[in-house]
Amino acid sequence: MTEIDTGGAPAPGDPDEFYDVIILGAGLSGIDAAYRLTQENPSLRYLILERRERIGGTWDLFRYPGIRSDSDIYTLSFPFEPWHRPEALAQGADIRNYVAETAEKHGIAPHIRFGQQVTTADWDSATDTWTISATEGDVPRRYRTRFVYFATGYYNYDEPYTPRFTGIDDFTGTVVHPQHWPEDLDHAGKRIVVIGSGATAVSLIPSLAKTAAHVTMLQRSPSYIVSMSQTQRLNPLIRKVLPAKAAHQVIRTRYAAQTAAMVHGLHRFPKVGRKLLTNGVRKELPDNYPVDVHFNPSYDPWDQRMCMVPDADLFEQISAGSVEMVTDHIDRIDATGVSLQSGRHLDADIIVTATGLNLQAFGGVRIRVDDAEIKPHDRFVFKSHLLEDVPNLAWSVGYTNASWTLRADMTARAVAKLLHYMRTHGYTHAYPHLGEVSMPAQPLWDLEAGYVLRAPEALPKSGTHGYWKVRHNYYRDAIDHYTDDIEKSMVFGRAAVAAPSA
Repeated sequence: MTEIDTGGAPAPGDPDEFYDVIILGAGLSGIDAAYRLTQENPSLRYLILERRERIGGTWDLFRYPGIRSDSDIYTLSFPFEPWHRPEALAQGADIRNYVAETAEKHGIAPHIRFGQQVTTADWDSATDTWTISATEGDVPRRYRTRFVYFATGYYNYDEPYTPRFTGIDDFTGTVVHPQHWPEDLDHAGKRIVVIGSGATAVSLIPSLAKTAAHVTMLQRSPSYIVSMSQTQRLNPLIRKVLPAKAAHQVIRTRYAAQTAAMVHGLHRFPKVGRKLLTNGVRKELPDNYPVDVHFNPSYDPWDQRMCMVPDADLFEQISAGSVEMVTDHIDRIDATGVSLQSGRHLDADIIVTATGLNLQAFGGVRIRVDDAEIKPHDRFVFKSHLLEDVPNLAWSVGYTNASWTLRADMTARAVAKLLHYMRTHGYTHAYPHLGEVSMPAQPLWDLEAGYVLRAPEALPKSGTHGYWKVRHNYYRDAIDHYTDDIEKSMVFGRAAVAAPSA
């Protein structure tokens, strides 16, 4: 990538403000990207644009009671920055603080501009530059960059998924979605019905149950739920005998291998896996509890993401009677609660619609190449992070069956390597090109989750072989990363017209 003479630091939003890379999003992926890109390219001039007012992304957005990681924190944390707390499933506030502290420690925080609502990204092939249009409040901003890195996640931050329940407007209590949890909501002593059976519901319910009069978890169908011990016996020993960074790598490797082995084993032997998982739940609940009704899904293990609970907290609340599981369908909602198709009525003061999210690629930013709009679903993904025939653009997205950061960090290192290659060869653009090769398409994610099935055209598509196939296998991807042929199926070139400098 050609060095840009910026002539000093221009004012924010100045038409001549030019960067080598602009990263969209200051969550886990964005901070990881900034660290990796500059580690490989120390002179890189970069900027992070964040729509919110704080670092953290998901871990700043979600503030409902009990918000925590739904995969182990050791693989969710950064490989280069040790996680020092003892728990395996970390609280959301602790994760956000960790991300913010990492950004400060490594000099990334001064490169972040907050309150930037990015609307469009326009590529100009004559100069090989992106123009990023944003608003800061009511003030339009514009930034130019050679490369854009989307660390925007995969769902709509503004509009969660909420089905339209018959009679919802008749309910006289409070209705709330976890994605927009009111800070002043007092749930103490209340009867609460939580609609949903995913990670959000199983994180939220034990926390609500501590002070609520009663909590009902209402699900149409069960999910696989597994207890994970928060007390780790081996990790303290590893930390005692090894330096902090080495211990972090060993622990991280251990958990990545453990998760990969579990996923592979459950996929390979689904009947055995189902029996093991449901028997694990039976051990946590009273004798004769209807486990097969509430905890035995119709799908095989890992056809949907598995829910983890710390130290069996959900099962303890069920056993104590403060939480009730109900598997049924909603007939309607009335003034005082939820009427079910079975004829039962669930009285409620608060209804929580933990009904999921809406998929959204690239943070909802409109992407245009030479004035032609790019529809994400029309394009194949290459190496899981580049977009077919779209120059100088990367998108960071994690795994469906392992922690987010495993792939996010791999993506950041791959892009850092690509930028270094472009710089050393004097290239100003690069993009993957399938050409006339015919390749069947398949979904980007191999999940049967509702949020995936509801929006089949929200995301780019995967191919079926080679670098065009999106896999959810960390170790196979890691092998490909270390044996990567950076030129394979890639087009490199130089701008016909030099980009204007400040």
